[in-house]
This record gives sequence, C-alpha cells and structure tokens, in this order.
Amino acid sequence: MYRLTRGAEKLPTPPALDSSQRAVVEHPGGPLLVLAGPGTGKTTTLVECVVDRIERRRATPDSILVLTFSRKAAADLRARIAARLGRTTVTPMAMTFHAFCYALVRRFGEEVGVESDDFGAPLRLLTGPEQEFRVRETLQGSLETGRAQWPDSLARAFPTRAFASEVRAVLAKARQLGMDPDDVVAAGQATGREEWVSVGTFFDEYLDVLDAEGVLDYAELVHRCRILLSKPEIVATLRSEINCVFVDEYQDTDPSQVRLLQVIAGDGRDVIVVGDPDQSIYAFRGAEARGILDFPELFRTRDGAPAPVLALNRTRRFGSALLVASRRVVSRLGLPRSLPADVFEAFRHPTADPNLPKGKVEIFTCRSTSQTSCGAHTFATIVRGVRWQSWFAPGAP
Repeated sequence: MYRLTRGAEKLPTPPALDSSQRAVVEHPGGPLLVLAGPGTGKTTTLVECVVDRIERRRATPDSILVLTFSRKAAADLRARIAARLGRTTVTPMAMTFHAFCYALVRRFGEEVGVESDDFGAPLRLLTGPEQEFRVRETLQGSLETGRAQWPDSLARAFPTRAFASEVRAVLAKARQLGMDPDDVVAAGQATGREEWVSVGTFFDEYLDVLDAEGVLDYAELVHRCRILLSKPEIVATLRSEINCVFVDEYQDTDPSQVRLLQVIAGDGRDVIVVGDPDQSIYAFRGAEARGILDFPELFRTRDGAPAPVLALNRTRRFGSALLVASRRVVSRLGLPRSLPADVFEAFRHPTADPNLPKGKVEIFTCRSTSQTSCGAHTFATIVRGVRWQSWFAPGAP
C-alpha cells in the first residue's frame, strides 16, 4: 500500500537584489522607465515587482497585467511568478501584446463586428504564411475585378511572391502607424505616388476579404483593439480591472502598441516598462526605438512631470573582460538627449559581478568564402568555453 502525504511547504528563497533592482521594486507608483542591459537581471526584477505588489501591497493577481513579446517569455514569466508566490494562479495575466488584444477583441468583439464569422465560428488569427497566401489570392482577384488600378511600372513584379510579401509589409506598417485605407490613398495622391494609391485601394479590398472570412492578421488585430479602446465605457471597464501594468522588452514596441498602452495605463497610472534601446532590432516588424526614448514624455506622472527613469547597473552574465569589450562597441552609439544623462551613463556602463571570472575574448577573421560557410566575416567571442557568433558583411571591421 502506498499513501500520499503532503510534505512540508518550501517556498523558494527570494533572490538577492542589488540596490538598483530594489529601487525598481520599491517604486511607489505611477509610470517608470527601467533601462536594463544584457545580464542585469531585468526579468528577475520584473518578477519581484509583481510579487511585491501581491505580497506586500496586497494587490489581487487579476489586477496586474504583464506584457511581453513572445509566448515563450510569457510562459516563463507566469511560471516564475507562480514559483515565487508558492502557489499556482490563473493570474497575474502574463501574455504577449497580441494575446492581450485577442482577448479584448473576443470579449468586446461585437462592438466592432468581429466576434465571429457568419456561421458563428470564433474569431481566428492568420499565421504569417496564411496571411501571405490571402494577399496573393486577393491580388489575383484585384486584377480580375479591376477594383485596384495597379500602375504599369509594377506589371513585371505583380505575379511574384516577393511583390505579395512587400504588399503585406506595407499593409502591416500602415496599421502600425494607425492608417486606414483612405489615409494610404490620400498619402499617395499628396505625393504623386501611384503605387501608394493602388495599395490603399487594395487595402480596402483586403479588409473586406478578412471580414468575410471572419479572420484577422496580427496588425489588424491591434488596430481593431485600438478601435475598441476608443469607446470610453470599455476603457473605464479595463481601468477598473487593471491597476498595474508591466512591460518587458519595451524597445520592441511599435507606435500602435504604444498608443494602446497609453489608453490602458496613461494619465499617471502604474505602468513600469523595462527595455534596452541598444537592442532595438525589430524595425522590420515596425518596432521603433523612439518608443522607449519618448516614454518619459508620453507617460507623465499625475502632476504632469516626465516619468522617472532608473537603470539596472550590475551585469551577472559575463566578467569584466567581455564587459569592457562590449562597452567599447556600444559607446559609439551616442547618447540620446531625451533621457537623463547620469541614468543613461549608469545603464551604458554597468559593473560586472566580482564573483565571475574575467572571461576571455577572441576574434577570428575569415577573409574568404572558403573559410566560413556563410561567406562573410565571422566574429566569435569565447567566454568560459561558450561561443557566440555574429556575421558581418565582407569588408566590415
């Protein structure tokens, strides 16, 4: 016979936070921008902020919203928060921006007519390949119907997949900038760009196709969510439910996501964003580094002052040798005038954990395609036996 018995409850030991991390956790409320470089413990700090809100400030888990930029990161945050609390919870809500928008559209969808298709099936999001297929299919249809008059200059490119991919990117960028089809047409007419006028007309046709099928792409999802949040009663409902918002990897936000966050957590409400402007690498998805640089002005405190800015200033990922090498590279990127110089200096030049070995930096330069499989120069850094590689175009330093 086996008998299951409950063992002694063991809560995880709280992590040892440095002074800069504690300053973020102890932030009394209102908007806050946290600059955090690689290895400075930003995720740990974010988790401890949430735990502090629940354990010490007695906030309910369902009043906290945590936004990040990948499903994996959201799942990791949920697991780490639950582990620190010592109990499983349905909330706090840790999800991606798009998952949050999807939940809102599903909840309030009838306000914008996208809650289901004509057969009652729930709203469905298109994957990237599905969206590109819809664009190609609709482009072919636009030739047959003549609804969008495409200029002769695009005749040779029109049947190619590359052209469909470019059109898809333009539609996504337009929505990220908050533009409707009429806005794209007007921009084309104002600048004498026939291509833009055609894309704007096609944009309208493409949206008709999505509505008829009861589906949305990711850019359109955020746009529909912003339409929902133009309704005061919906905003009031959300603000009564969500008392604090945390955002990870804030440098990867696009303008439409920033505007969405302003509606939910603006006007001096509790919103803490963490990011690294030096790692803003998703411009091809519409992300703009200006989002993080303009945060203090866009999210002012209740008394109208710019939001405060703090920096995490100790890295635990590598030793002093690699830290010095990496700082020499980023020091060439310049200092933005929109952020406090002393805080940005602390962010750009953190200290290394003294308990870590200094590490080792080695550079290998391959000057021919026979020396490397990618046919480009290879920069390899070896630290404690681990190698990171990045590739530069031939002739790069």
